[in-house]
Amino acid sequence: MDQFGSGTIIIIAACVAVLIVGAVKRKAEWMLNILMRAILGTIAIYFINNALQGFGLPVEVGINPVTVLTSGFLGFPGLMALYGIGFYKIL
Repeated sequence: MDQFGSGTIIIIAACVAVLIVGAVKRKAEWMLNILMRAILGTIAIYFINNALQGFGLPVEVGINPVTVLTSGFLGFPGLMALYGIGFYKIL
């Protein structure tokens, strides 16, 4: 009976360890995804600002922590929301 109890504990510990490793891997992948979207969003803001200046439109979205986090968490829709707010302000 004692071997059955210790074997069960070992199996449960192994299952918990696998779940923890999976959660850490998924979280790292999630954080990397946000980081990549933030970097690409910042680059996109820079080029879109330059293109809009070339067309003579007075809409600029500043590159600051709020805009970087917005583009990082929301991606392309967040980027378009930032420019939508900018266009709304010039109306």
